Amino acid sequence: MLSCSRSLLSQTIKRKRKTKTKIKLKANKNVSRKQKFIAKNQQLESNEEEEGFDLKSSAPSHSHGVQPLGNLYFNPGSTNSRNTGLGNLQILSDELVLEILGLLEGTQLGVVATVSKSFYVFTSHEPLWRNLVLDNLKGRFLYNGSWKFTYIFIFHPSFDVSKSTCFSGLRVRDFYSDYLFQSWLCANLEMKPEWLERDNIIRKIGIRVEDFVMNFEEPNKPVLLEGCMENWDALKKWDRDYLVNLCGDVQFSVGPVKMRLEDYYRYSDQVKEERPLYLFDPKFVEKIPTLGLEYEVPVYFREDLFSVLGNERPDYRWIIIGPAGSGSSFHIDPNSTSAWNAVIRGSKKWVLFPPDVVPPGVHPSPDGAEVACPVSIIEWFMNFYGATKNWKKRPIECICKAGEVIFVPNGWWHLVINLEESIAITQNYVSRRNLLNVLDFLKKPNASELVSGTRDRINLYEKFKNAMEASFPGTIDELSQKAEEKKAQQKLSFWDSVTDSKVGAFKFSF
Repeated sequence: MLSCSRSLLSQTIKRKRKTKTKIKLKANKNVSRKQKFIAKNQQLESNEEEEGFDLKSSAPSHSHGVQPLGNLYFNPGSTNSRNTGLGNLQILSDELVLEILGLLEGTQLGVVATVSKSFYVFTSHEPLWRNLVLDNLKGRFLYNGSWKFTYIFIFHPSFDVSKSTCFSGLRVRDFYSDYLFQSWLCANLEMKPEWLERDNIIRKIGIRVEDFVMNFEEPNKPVLLEGCMENWDALKKWDRDYLVNLCGDVQFSVGPVKMRLEDYYRYSDQVKEERPLYLFDPKFVEKIPTLGLEYEVPVYFREDLFSVLGNERPDYRWIIIGPAGSGSSFHIDPNSTSAWNAVIRGSKKWVLFPPDVVPPGVHPSPDGAEVACPVSIIEWFMNFYGATKNWKKRPIECICKAGEVIFVPNGWWHLVINLEESIAITQNYVSRRNLLNVLDFLKKPNASELVSGTRDRINLYEKFKNAMEASFPGTIDELSQKAEEKKAQQKLSFWDSVTDSKVGAFKFSF
């Protein structure tokens, strides 16, 4: 992520004692976590009419009393205990301090925590302990309120954390850090109403397949489809209790680890973190065949040409489960495929940008192999969402609710965040309308870095092309010819618009 100069001021926060907590601050629209948390340079009272942020009703105060850096400037007599406690290391950025601490094991972090109050705060940063638990246990753990407690309970079960002041949420006076504060803030913010109110996607119910192809698939436009899940058993059955009983001890993919569904729900019920783990499993039907029988592909998406590869096809279908706040930051679906996503429980906020518009705050590498973006979804909304209001090409947005299906065309950037605990099914597919795009993608010089969902990235192009020729002879040549004819017609149409054949001169029609 691009760097930026250090923030000079951050917004003071006021809490209402009896009413819902309101945070009066505005985040800079052009920076991300690593570009620092910047807000207005004046202190706002909680009853002012300025635009603000709501904290979740269950949000705790920061467990160690960390405050945004701007508060230091409203307390001229204070000294930042962050700096005094770090000593000569105070010149390092918060991010670099945490990078160094991330090289340590749990016991070593515990020792460093005793050096000073400042090191105590830094070594209590939850992502440090989350990485230790996930790297060492690969999902074989029960979450216990925090990642730090989880680590202690597993590796030092005889240690009574309830009797130790080191684990009682020691508050440190005059500790100011934008980085640590924003991590807590992003974990506890409610979605602002203005982030949810824009709904400009086209909605259709009961349209014909031919109309879907002509009006949405061929022009590569998103659409939200209603009424095409009514016969799914999943829509009636799939709740937490049913899935937990059905899946038993089966392990599902959750981020970098595998977990039982019951253990994952235990985690999602307790967790309050910026980037909750997301259950996203591509082999759920192979693991629990009953799940595959309780939903069906909507009629609009049943032409799936990757199926000619049989068992060698890339991953293409996933069950998705997550708590409110979980989701996927901006990305383009793999292998230049299109996709559909069906919500079975809960609701999801979608933000989509067309292929030629890179979302603000997102920085893809020139070859497309990597994408740098804000640390969390909430951070993107805080710092970048407002800028899109004035864009000529504004994003397509919607809230997709249970029983609704969204079509995501190939190449579209999209972000998704769960507004409540949600269960969904998604599938990526290749139809004739998108076949040539997929083939072009698979034969790129750096395809081995771009192709995903398969062990044989290098040979996928040849395998897919040969399988298509065997199953549908002449189809690729026919589609290529039509594409060339369409391209020629578009060129002719352009020159017809700028020349006047009657007088043999140019005319400008822009």
